[in-house]
Amino acid sequence: MPLLIQKYGVEVGGDDGKAEFDQIASFRRFLLFTRDTIRWKKPMEPDIHWSAMAGHVSTFIVNGGRYNHIFFTEDFNPGMQVVLDSISVKHPVDLAQIPRFNESEGHGPKRAHPVEAYFDDLSMHLMWEIYKRDFQLFRYDFDNPANKMPKGPVDLDEVHAKLGE
Repeated sequence: MPLLIQKYGVEVGGDDGKAEFDQIASFRRFLLFTRDTIRWKKPMEPDIHWSAMAGHVSTFIVNGGRYNHIFFTEDFNPGMQVVLDSISVKHPVDLAQIPRFNESEGHGPKRAHPVEAYFDDLSMHLMWEIYKRDFQLFRYDFDNPANKMPKGPVDLDEVHAKLGE
């Protein structure tokens, strides 16, 4: 955190995350930091969670694997149900009853603006630079940051062809 604050001017709402700060400016500065770590591994190694999904998915493909189903975490239950329906389970699984451990709601400051307010021309450019393959392969709506859902289903043949190179 000190590095983010000192070199990029990112604020997080003080030590407890509850102080007022300019979330939009801090988000945009964080994008610069993210791009720098991914591209140049400076000022530190990138966090694996900031990497494009295409990179993670391609590792399996270039090592000889083939996906038969890719689903969107934004629509987790139906996608995971397809997976569960295709395997044998020892005990029945009720997806609605399984707790979610990686949801950020309730951690840190509450988002003060609609998602689209955080994206100006530069931040849109940085998102494209970092996540271009994700937008293209997984059909996310680059032109509308307010739309968190993909514009269409994943084309598995296209994913294997483009990521298996």
